[in-house]
Amino acid sequence: MKNTIKFMIGLLAIGLVSCEPEFENAVTDEGFYDAGDADFSTYVSLGASISAGTADGTIYRSAQENSYPNIMAQQFGFVGGGDFTQPLTSDNVGGLLLNGEPLPGYGTRLVLSADENGNPFPAPLAGTPTTDVATSEAGPFNNMAVDGSKSFNLVTPGYGDIAGIAGGTANPWYARFATSASSTVIDDAVSLNPTFFSLWTGNNDVYSYASQGGIGVDQLGNSDISTYGYRDITDPNAFAAAYGAQVDALTANGAKGVLVNIPDVTSLPYFTTVPPRSIPLDAATAGAVNDLFAQYNDQILPLLVQFGVITQEEADSRVVNFVEGINYPIITDDDLTDVSQVLQGPPGNLPEDLANLLGQLRQATSDDIIILPASSVLGTTPDPSNPLGVVGVSIPLQDVFVLTSTEKARVDTATQSFNAIIEGLAAANDLGYVDSKAALAQVASTGHVFNGGVMTNAYVTGGGFSLDGVHLTPRGYAFCANMIIDVINTTYNASVPKVDIGTYGTVTLHNN
Repeated sequence: MKNTIKFMIGLLAIGLVSCEPEFENAVTDEGFYDAGDADFSTYVSLGASISAGTADGTIYRSAQENSYPNIMAQQFGFVGGGDFTQPLTSDNVGGLLLNGEPLPGYGTRLVLSADENGNPFPAPLAGTPTTDVATSEAGPFNNMAVDGSKSFNLVTPGYGDIAGIAGGTANPWYARFATSASSTVIDDAVSLNPTFFSLWTGNNDVYSYASQGGIGVDQLGNSDISTYGYRDITDPNAFAAAYGAQVDALTANGAKGVLVNIPDVTSLPYFTTVPPRSIPLDAATAGAVNDLFAQYNDQILPLLVQFGVITQEEADSRVVNFVEGINYPIITDDDLTDVSQVLQGPPGNLPEDLANLLGQLRQATSDDIIILPASSVLGTTPDPSNPLGVVGVSIPLQDVFVLTSTEKARVDTATQSFNAIIEGLAAANDLGYVDSKAALAQVASTGHVFNGGVMTNAYVTGGGFSLDGVHLTPRGYAFCANMIIDVINTTYNASVPKVDIGTYGTVTLHNN
């Protein structure tokens, strides 16, 4: 079986081609640009990682310089925009230090390396961060976006308190530039007296749940954010209160701006690169695996139904059946009835380890989403002494690697609620409403054609997304800048020039 089961995804069997198209008309050559009804003299951006310019799993200087707010600010310069400052990091290595020591969980950026056979793969950049939270320059900055923040974090006092980093009550990315230990992101932003703003927050209110296979809690009906874990889905009422407070603060002195909604997770390669059906087996191996699960299918599941532990419908969903060809992996689904304790006694009388393995086991379906990090574990044998112990075949792929159809439905419901709130606040305050959900869905479905090529959401090769599969490349951020500028021009009768996204870079090979 060890030689038969080789989990391979053809996502990196690629030829990377550098494309730097030439354009007939530079943006400064001709055209008349006007601010319309807006005033771009003091532009402030708020949001989370997308707005901070995060790429390849972290924040680093060149990525920040290509953030969509910075690109927009450069274009605002044609219509009276002023200086735009960002809390730039110290290097292009990525990651963070705290008082000179590497901060756990904040490692270096991913780069596309190649193995000894020339096959490309993403790997952490070799190097040590030099950006230290404790010695970074205090804000406020025009780009007040905070990587990892949720909607309510932007109005939470102490979110930038260095003393709270170890306990998880503070965010080191905000602690780098918070004006004080008790300040809030929104208050720091408003202190700049913005004349124009962009607000793109709320992604992490669902993505933090989705990106870890739904291991958090859907807090629908619970607006007490003090009880939340980071991987939880925010209650819509809590979201509305936090988001509304930010809009009120930003518009209090008459500033105009745009609100950006939340894309669907299936627009991101993090959720679409690994196919649900991903386990290749020959006929002999498929038969051998089915023999392993024969007692489970034919005896244990019927007994669980007979004893009223599970329904017949659930039993049917838990049947394991492998065939010759490409198969769905077996997974752990925490929304199933946990039968492990029952199986250790009547009717199962199974050993504890086997009972635990079968406790919430089923085979994946086409409606389940296998997330990008699963590509490193599917088809592997964690215990070299047990070649029959293959992840996805005889060992369930853990729930953290799978966004099940039930969990995806929770994400969809929350996303729809949040986007309705954002759209309503935009209308109520005469602000621009940017439908990034539709724009990125179009990139994912048909691609975005530009002068020189097509940008898609394909991992590595599509040009739009960086190696973490969630955040964007410079080209992707340029696309977002144009997406927002389109809405600005329409809403405020402006003629801010857009950029040529083909002149912005994508993923390239790196000699690590």
